[in-house]
Amino acid sequence: MISTSKILFPAVFIVLAGFLFSCESNFKDVQKINVSTYAPIGEADTINLKYTDSGKIKAILVSPKMLDFSNAAFPYTEFPKGIDVTLYDNGGKKSFVRSDYAITYKGTDIIDLQGNVKITSEDGKILETTQLYYDQKREWFFTEKKCKLTLGPGNEFYTKGFDASRDFKDINGQVFFGEGQANDF
Repeated sequence: MISTSKILFPAVFIVLAGFLFSCESNFKDVQKINVSTYAPIGEADTINLKYTDSGKIKAILVSPKMLDFSNAAFPYTEFPKGIDVTLYDNGGKKSFVRSDYAITYKGTDIIDLQGNVKITSEDGKILETTQLYYDQKREWFFTEKKCKLTLGPGNEFYTKGFDASRDFKDINGQVFFGEGQANDF
């Protein structure tokens, strides 16, 4: 005569083992859910990147933090702690770009600069705004935000909306107004 405990124990063990093994694949699926699809594929701290073309330095980018999201559906690179960029023209003249935050979109070659954006040319022209875009292909800055443009000592202009060439030789302001009217800048 076979006792019920001898039959019940192996049956419970088989059911429990089957349950545990079937959960393993589900557990891996649950782990995948917890991983953000927007997690960066790469991170870098304290970067100093030099861009050259035909043996000449065209730009130097310095940033405390870079996040690479080239795995996203619309790939981009983010600089959450800001950037300092030195741009060189063909004659070797420099322009300096600084912002608190930047993001560059790989498919469009557009750089979005945000927070205390300041561009200074080697000849002393200064542009200050809260957000500015840079088209790398056309080498062109543009924004719809309010800007302060300093062309020299005592020569300040304020504008809402602005676009200019990288060297500030071609400047277009949508609405220029004097310093007394710049109370919202």
